[in-house]
Amino acid sequence: MSKIHPAPVLGVIGGSGLYEIAGLEDVVWRAVVGPWGEPSDELLFGRLDQMQLVFLPRHGRGHRHSPSTINYRANIDALKRAGVTDIISLSAVGSFREDLSPGTFVIVDQFIDRTFAREKSFFGTGMVAHVSMAHPVNQRLGDWCEAACNEIAIPVHRGGTYLVMEGPQFSTLAESHLYRGWDCDVIGMTNMPEAKLAREAEIPYCTVAMVTDYDCWHPDHDNVVVADIIQVLLDNADKARALVRAVAKRMPQRPLHCPSGDDQALDAAVITAPAARDPATLARLDAVAGRVLVSTEDEE
Repeated sequence: MSKIHPAPVLGVIGGSGLYEIAGLEDVVWRAVVGPWGEPSDELLFGRLDQMQLVFLPRHGRGHRHSPSTINYRANIDALKRAGVTDIISLSAVGSFREDLSPGTFVIVDQFIDRTFAREKSFFGTGMVAHVSMAHPVNQRLGDWCEAACNEIAIPVHRGGTYLVMEGPQFSTLAESHLYRGWDCDVIGMTNMPEAKLAREAEIPYCTVAMVTDYDCWHPDHDNVVVADIIQVLLDNADKARALVRAVAKRMPQRPLHCPSGDDQALDAAVITAPAARDPATLARLDAVAGRVLVSTEDEE
């Protein structure tokens, strides 16, 4: 039997009102300072049924940041520094499938990254690492999210490909048809490089994509209207909070080491030889890669 993690912490990335959960106690907003710049907002720390939760409003309270201006590296680094062991990412998406109607929660298992204006890695010159992204979503967390949705009667679809576009504009009709031709299931603007950075930070990550519209391919939805999306988001808010509560109840089952190996993703990823590593780069990686860097230094 696998050992249980002694202090699991669930991190939740999503909308500004997601943390307004009945029963959330010891709530405090706290700034987490790191070397990658300013996160989207302060982090909200709270306790739900004795389980520690940390919430991060992806766009900041009041929705101050566009998908392209979010500091994804600072966000993930801050969650790592806050002790987060697992991340549930909730995001609004458009649907490319008739059967994935607005109000459906899709637990995606793949991404196609079409973003181009964002910093996508903690690593680079002076410290090179290549993590595997073959399976970008953690299966254990996906299982928990699926079970939670079924438990609280949220329409849920397990599996699918999330096309991440740069934005902030919505798709052209030609793009929408192209992505459908690629067998994509949903489209959004925020989960890359978020998922890549979570993997580099060795935090198991799962996306719950909340369908708000059919994108512009659908004959009855040839224009995506923000007001309509917001209305569906409001309708989904209670479901999202219920999902977080249901997943949090499963966190005491969190194994010490995730069977997927996501929390040890850097074991075979670091390429740069110890003598060639840049000290300034290493200093910035103290939270993200501290586990393997300290181990390497000890071996030396």
